[in-house]
Amino acid sequence: MANLGQMLTDYIYKISLPRIGLIDIIEILLISFFVYQFMRWIKTTRAYMLLRGILVLLLFLFLAYVFRMNTILWIVKTISTVLITGIIVIFQPELRKALEQLGQKGLVSVMLPFDTQKEFTERFTDKTINEIVRASFDMGAVKTGALIVVEQNVLLSEYERTGIMLDSLISSQLLINIFEHNTPLHDGAVIVRGNRLVAATCYLPLSDNMFLSKQLGTRHRAGVGISEVSDSLTVLVSEETGQVSIAYGGELARNVTSAELKEALVKIQNKTRNDNRKIRQLLKGREKHEKKAGQ
Repeated sequence: MANLGQMLTDYIYKISLPRIGLIDIIEILLISFFVYQFMRWIKTTRAYMLLRGILVLLLFLFLAYVFRMNTILWIVKTISTVLITGIIVIFQPELRKALEQLGQKGLVSVMLPFDTQKEFTERFTDKTINEIVRASFDMGAVKTGALIVVEQNVLLSEYERTGIMLDSLISSQLLINIFEHNTPLHDGAVIVRGNRLVAATCYLPLSDNMFLSKQLGTRHRAGVGISEVSDSLTVLVSEETGQVSIAYGGELARNVTSAELKEALVKIQNKTRNDNRKIRQLLKGREKHEKKAGQ
């Protein structure tokens, strides 16, 4: 027993542990941060189930390696290039979404504090805000569904091209008329750029967030979807309940008041230097209020 203890002592003494410097610590922290963000992102997408399937295959390959199943290992090695290409094709929508989110201003500001790309030009006037708020709640009162996307820094040109070009000044009467039942332009979303309504009947990407309520329809999933791939703010009016909701940054605040909607629009108005995190705080506050009300 003493010999065994001595052998272990000698072995540990001979082990040369690598020297860890400041750069190594920074590298470990960066890797940990990216792995954590990747796991948070992938858990709310369809890629999560695909990842679980890939992990099962990797476990199978590990067992094949342990038990020396050479034929299986040779097959995997031969088709490895095809497998990698296939994984990229399967994950293409999720990878694109991740890269879009990575390039958004908020995340870049976190990783690069010296990012100074700030805009101070007023995006739209108080009149535009009042017209959007008035139209939203007037349509909610008669249960007319609506989907209004307010553009910020990320241009929505690719979605604008899917609709009909308008380039009109914003008014509550125009918005109400567009979303009126059985009118040619009522289906789809309208895109607001500055003080102008640039397009109607636009098609938006649907969110695949598994945590959204099953009671929500295509309109709300489209509103959340466009907020996931851009920095836009989306105003939604439910056709079933008449409730007004806000989608921003992939989050949805349901049944907001006219004051809350106006506050959210003022924050992205860019009249002064505003931090978009305030809108996220507003949405999170609404979620906590809804949870308490539900209990």
